[in-house]
Amino acid sequence: MTQTVIVVIYLGLLLSLGYLSSRLFRGNSNDYFVASRSIGPLVLFMSIFGTTMTAFAMVGSTGESYRVGIATYGKIASSSALIHSACFFLVGLPLWALGKRNGFHTQIEFFRARFESSKLGYLLFPILVGLIIPYLLVGLMGAGSVMQGVTRGAFPELFASTGGAIPPWLTGLVISGVVLYYIFAGGVRSAAWANTFQTFVFIIMGFIAFVTISTKLGGLQAASSMADPSKAVRSGNITEMQFLSYCLIPLSVGMFPHLFQNCLTAKSANSFKLTLVGHPLAIMLTWIPCILIGFWATGAVMPDGVTPVIPEGTSPNAVLGMMVGKLATPVIGGLVTAGIMAAIMSSLDSQFVAVGTMFTKDIVVHSFGKERFSESQLVLLARGFICTIVLVTYLLTLVEPRQVFSLGIWCFSGFAGLFPLVFAAIYWKKATKLGAYAAVIGGAASWFFLFQASGYGKNSSFMVGGVMPVAVVFATCAICMVAGSLVSQPPSQETLDKFFRKKAKA
Repeated sequence: MTQTVIVVIYLGLLLSLGYLSSRLFRGNSNDYFVASRSIGPLVLFMSIFGTTMTAFAMVGSTGESYRVGIATYGKIASSSALIHSACFFLVGLPLWALGKRNGFHTQIEFFRARFESSKLGYLLFPILVGLIIPYLLVGLMGAGSVMQGVTRGAFPELFASTGGAIPPWLTGLVISGVVLYYIFAGGVRSAAWANTFQTFVFIIMGFIAFVTISTKLGGLQAASSMADPSKAVRSGNITEMQFLSYCLIPLSVGMFPHLFQNCLTAKSANSFKLTLVGHPLAIMLTWIPCILIGFWATGAVMPDGVTPVIPEGTSPNAVLGMMVGKLATPVIGGLVTAGIMAAIMSSLDSQFVAVGTMFTKDIVVHSFGKERFSESQLVLLARGFICTIVLVTYLLTLVEPRQVFSLGIWCFSGFAGLFPLVFAAIYWKKATKLGAYAAVIGGAASWFFLFQASGYGKNSSFMVGGVMPVAVVFATCAICMVAGSLVSQPPSQETLDKFFRKKAKA
């Protein structure tokens, strides 16, 4: 009950923050979609980092570490720390500059203009939304698993079917409602403010969880000695080729629609400095505690010295919630649970706003013309589509769930596989419309074929020739982009001048 009350209070604070941010909302679409491009360094960093730290990073990494060991950190966190910042520098900064110069609000607007194709947006939109939905699923599934693990036994009569725990369907419903409220109130600005607050919360609470659990288990050395030694770092947990192909997955941040939109909110290029430097450190501070908690869970026992904290057969999704619920005091458990909810919700809000923006700008306005809609109608259209996506995602959480980490990897693999598209658009003058169509179709088709072959994410160990599926998708997209561009006419000089400024003569 204590944990539940603390989480409810936290959600109330978010609702209050949403109300305050709504007081600054100017009522126009530019403010709703990109906060009038007024976000400074600290809020930009917190917003971008909070958006990347989803249930995948906390719930998923803990569960995967419990399942296969602390090699989980080497799989993705170690490379993400550097590759994310490289993407922000090589992709985020140029996109911000081009977006500000040309008034872009979405990725699709950028790609349509760069490749001189109106229809390209109609191809990209369902693919990007289709990849975002699994990302949203990861968040809602993670929230439900954590609350179920933390509140086990708190409501024996009300929720008897789940062992007295708050069922995942109820958690998902409440979380969706809270996020919807504050992004309805102020759009991207509300999401940025909420992300700043939530990022502080989950970093601090993650550290508290780490210290509390390790202390309860007798300290770092004692906790590690309890763990299953087969789950420690050793040869065989991950092959060299698997590790190298995992390094492609962090490239997904270069194609996330919500991160593209976050980058466009920056006030100036200087706003990116803190993000470039602080992001690797923040990833380390977030991932290492979660990985170790999952590792300790493989052998952790209750104070009686006999009863395992995590019973055999427990879903990896529930490990973090159960470790917090059983080894922390009710107050600490409630605060930590609020921190986990913060990490999850800080990504959901940006994704909701991104899909609403794309639908409004790239489908409705592009098809019918902006002059047919008032500013308030544009905002209303975005809000309506956001509600639709939230409803679809929520209903999908009610079917058989997948492991959070596995589903997250598939989602990121799809976005990372399309990375050659955005990289070529920024740096290769000869990239053409035909190359873009070939890259999108080839990348999406190969991803769907492999996702289907894995049982739609059910086979968490699925690989292709010893490498992660992302390597196949990435290579397919890159080859199609190069081949299609080389056999077609280059873009017009007007487009090249628009996207590639000529260097001044010495």
